[in-house]
Amino acid sequence: MGENATEEAPFPLTEVDKWVLSQTDDEFTYHTWDELRQLIQNNQLSMLKRKPSDLRRYMQWTADTKAEYGSITNFLLAHRLPQAWGPPPFKPASATPFADPSDYRVLINDWPYGFAPGITHIVVWSRTPIPTDDTVGDMTPEARRTVADFVKRYFVDSLGPGGEDKVMYFKNWVALQSVRTVDHIHVLVRDVEPAVLQEWTKEHACHRSQ
Repeated sequence: MGENATEEAPFPLTEVDKWVLSQTDDEFTYHTWDELRQLIQNNQLSMLKRKPSDLRRYMQWTADTKAEYGSITNFLLAHRLPQAWGPPPFKPASATPFADPSDYRVLINDWPYGFAPGITHIVVWSRTPIPTDDTVGDMTPEARRTVADFVKRYFVDSLGPGGEDKVMYFKNWVALQSVRTVDHIHVLVRDVEPAVLQEWTKEHACHRSQ
């Protein structure tokens, strides 16, 4: 992207992003599991960062994708989200997020943050809006409970004993989101077998157009 990357950014860059762009990959420090736990617990989501080369590629991909599709949402609708959802505004099967399997899609993140080895970054896209407050756009207390229940049911419980130590989640504040049209949460898991990841992220019949 060159030295003018911050000026040409196709989405709002945080101060952390700008700092990362001043680094080389060799200077970058990957997020550890314990560090991630602290950032999420303290709601310091603006501190999450991508490796410099990954951030530059993400910026370029975003610019190219917007030029080709008009928006990231259009790309997601064409290639990632269930065809059964159709275009926005969506008509979810349930008004409660993650209550109906047809209303959410679990996918590996195409553009993860800079995590230490063994950590996988998952995004759960929701056809049902996830309520947020009117300040920074953080989840409401009720939404937090709804998301927590879903993460436990879908991810933690399927890992068996000790599963709670292998799963964390968060929802970026609206101000930090590069994709705002479709609600989503981020789920981080560590040391999970590929077969389990495949089971979590498989497409179901309810996701396909009838």
